[in-house]
Amino acid sequence: MKLKVYKSDGSAFTEKEFDIPSFEGSKGVALLKQVIVSYQANKRQGTSKTKDYGEVAGSGKKVLPQKGSGGSRHGDKRAPQMFKGGVVFGPRPRDWSKTITAQAKKIALARALFELAADGGISVIEKFEVAQPKTKLFAKVLTNVSPAGKRLLVVDTAWSDNVVRASRNLSRAIFSNSSNLNALDLVRTPRILISEEGLNKVLERAKN
Repeated sequence: MKLKVYKSDGSAFTEKEFDIPSFEGSKGVALLKQVIVSYQANKRQGTSKTKDYGEVAGSGKKVLPQKGSGGSRHGDKRAPQMFKGGVVFGPRPRDWSKTITAQAKKIALARALFELAADGGISVIEKFEVAQPKTKLFAKVLTNVSPAGKRLLVVDTAWSDNVVRASRNLSRAIFSNSSNLNALDLVRTPRILISEEGLNKVLERAKN
């Protein structure tokens, strides 16, 4: 599949062939969904907890007599209907994590790459470099590649000090390393800008 490869300043590009994995029809879509759900589930902490009847502090004595008060019948102050009483069916600590195989991650990554490339959402740059650690220099590169204001995932194998310092104040850019890039990153970002070396590393991960 041919992709646009920009110069390091983003001023011009040429088209180059890359070995992007291809899929027929909806093959791999269901697995991609499962992997994305797993990534999201594994981020959940599962630490929410409320106190039930047995955990709330208080006496077990009835707050009012069973009869004769002219009002409703109540139990003790720990009952769920009482102020600061126990919570019925409240959240309890639990493990939300899901297990997923390495092979499934590779197929999902490959399918996500294919989808993004087919939609024209992948742009390649020869390498990321700026002469000085100034935000306007790096912002100009991003603007040349993608219209200003649109969110952009920027990926490379490693980041130089100049690029890191020049990109600190760019809210539209989300930075990642090719070794950590996963299917969830590709699905939730409409467009990515990746170095040529970084793309080759990601393709290796998606195939092996």
